[in-house]
Amino acid sequence: MGELPTLIGDLALILVLAGVVTILFKRLNQPLVLGYIVAGFICGPHIHFMPSVADPESVKTWADIGVIFLMFTLGLEFSFKKILKMGRSPFIAALAIIFCMIGLGSIAGHAFGWTRINSLFLGGMLAMSSTTIIFKALDDLGLRQQRFASLVLSVLVIEDILGILLMVVLAMLAQSSILEGMALVGSMIKLLLVLVVWFLVGVFVIPTFLRHNRRWMSKETLLIVSLGLCFLMVVLASKMNYSSAFGAFMMGSILAETVEAEQIEAVVAPVKDLFGAIFFVSVGMLVDPTILVQYAIPILVLVLTILIGQAVFGTLGFLLSGQPLKVAMQCGFSMAQIGEFAFIIASLGESLKVTGHFLYPVVVAVSVITTFLTPYMIKLAIPAYHKIELRLPFKLKKTLDDSTGIPSMNDTNKWKKLLTALTKQVVSYAFLSVAVIAIMFSVVLPITRHLFTHWWGNLACGLLTLIFISPFLRAIVMRKNHSDEFKTLWNKNKYNHFPLLFTILVRFVLSATFIFYVINYLSPFSIIFHWLAAFLLMLILMASQHVKLSSIRLEHLFLRNLRSREIQAEHLGKEKPGYAKTLLSRDIHLSILTIPMNTQLAGVTLRELGLSKKYGVMVASIIREGQRINIPGADVKLFPGDRLQVIGDDSSLSDFAHRLQTEVFTDFDCSDEHEMVLSSYTIESNSPLVGKPVRESGLKEDFQCMLIGFEDNEEHLGLPYAARVFKDGDVVWIVGERTSLMNLIEIKK
Repeated sequence: MGELPTLIGDLALILVLAGVVTILFKRLNQPLVLGYIVAGFICGPHIHFMPSVADPESVKTWADIGVIFLMFTLGLEFSFKKILKMGRSPFIAALAIIFCMIGLGSIAGHAFGWTRINSLFLGGMLAMSSTTIIFKALDDLGLRQQRFASLVLSVLVIEDILGILLMVVLAMLAQSSILEGMALVGSMIKLLLVLVVWFLVGVFVIPTFLRHNRRWMSKETLLIVSLGLCFLMVVLASKMNYSSAFGAFMMGSILAETVEAEQIEAVVAPVKDLFGAIFFVSVGMLVDPTILVQYAIPILVLVLTILIGQAVFGTLGFLLSGQPLKVAMQCGFSMAQIGEFAFIIASLGESLKVTGHFLYPVVVAVSVITTFLTPYMIKLAIPAYHKIELRLPFKLKKTLDDSTGIPSMNDTNKWKKLLTALTKQVVSYAFLSVAVIAIMFSVVLPITRHLFTHWWGNLACGLLTLIFISPFLRAIVMRKNHSDEFKTLWNKNKYNHFPLLFTILVRFVLSATFIFYVINYLSPFSIIFHWLAAFLLMLILMASQHVKLSSIRLEHLFLRNLRSREIQAEHLGKEKPGYAKTLLSRDIHLSILTIPMNTQLAGVTLRELGLSKKYGVMVASIIREGQRINIPGADVKLFPGDRLQVIGDDSSLSDFAHRLQTEVFTDFDCSDEHEMVLSSYTIESNSPLVGKPVRESGLKEDFQCMLIGFEDNEEHLGLPYAARVFKDGDVVWIVGERTSLMNLIEIKK
């Protein structure tokens, strides 16, 4: 047999070592990410008394694939709709924290004499808290059910998407020697266009494709299809000079809107875990002890920068978002660490060759230290609040404590509702039209020109383009013209007629402009003729019933694709209902609790639990294997695996959650006394069973044993029936626990 490739040996070393170290870290109740980093440090080139990786470049390629999978699965957990539903508060908090921490990190980098780009990347790394580490710490401390935990999750989700955009911006800045304001603005506008177009086209195409092929989608096929789509988007992103991580995240976020999203997460998870482990091991391989010693002071300063900066600016961010001081401090102190996103940003700087080799190991060391300190920072929040509370002026304290969050916009103004809806409609359909035109001109036009002559090719491409965008253009002009807001404003006041007609005119001109652009790009005639043709074609589209029906079908398809997973998740209780957000801004909120499988409360009714009297909580819904019981009655029983949507305050929900977790069967008796055994014995003449039918034997009731059958002379076993009478000499077979069987045989002989 030939010699194994170097990569196989490296993988064997990495995976075996990672497995051993992570088991140790699990036993120490520490995050697995830290275990992977330690494993990478051990097998890296800087530890000479241990086996080292022979081909770091190949491992780096696998690590890059790991980043793709990590960002893909991050996108699968992300939802644009959820972001929009969160309102302004989490956005304000996230933006405040990110900008402040980027500034603080950049200042620290400049103070150490590091270059501008090193300082910018450092700021980006310090700005991104770790979702994984925070929620593990909250789980370990039993704080997941408290209100502040939900607020932290909202901000972390927004930080993740802003982190993706931050990576794109950092890449653009790294590739440009000069910070050109207008060039950066242009790049951001292009990025926004790409984001919106990819998302809108993806929501139209991908969920429809998956739905029509669902019957053929086995787990294996779904894995291949989803990863194929992921790497297709990675290639497209690379062609457009964006990072592969950005493309993977975008495809994940598109697939996140499909019903198959959870299945995709499940089938991709093992692949992600494998390559993700290799990525984090490769991070540990870059840790150089000499650099850690050399940069010991910057590491300690950066640790303090994160702890103090997140505690201060995190609290400030949540205060600005409208949270009371106590909740804001709990949230801010919880976010005082960096994790996997910092490593991804660091690897981006490494791949672009714009950051120093010292930055990666420094950030890893800072991450390890802050991760260990995370539980202590969370615990420190309440004592720190009490100390600050004693020193605050009474009026300021009352102002901060009375804050209940930024109220959601109450769109009672009809004009506001109408203009908001029109803006969303025009922007969405305009982006779709831009996407279609871009695809047709870049892909289809060269083909038609090749198949036909130049001008006939232009005509064919132009007709196809106008056919494809016609439903979108008609929707821009005609949608919302018969809405309740439009009708109310029209009928309420005659002075509203002109501005309402003006909105139609503006949309008409905008739609005609798209047609003009297509004609003007492909036609040799004069501009005046092109404008006249555009206006005429737009009038025809508005009057066409066929285009109207196509537009309606496309809109229904888009909304169906966009909301399918959300509707299914709410029905199955995997997501909180819409009213939960309203409750979150009050003193009570909704939480989802799961009845453990080994619960002692199985079969107990809600009346017997007495939740309202004992805990002050109310069960709004019970989700049981796809069945949903809304507003359950007092006689409804609980069963293992039930998911309860419970309403209450922090204290009452924590108490009830604690009861669910503690009232369980924890000890399983493995002694041989409870072993189930099968035995046979012969009925003797003095046995009390002689002359009794099976139904009156009391085997089950008195001895918890079961009669299997009677053995005949040919050693065949016949099944018993209730009227069968025991006779002297019968050979019976009985199954039961060993102790019960011995007692039975002893008595019934």
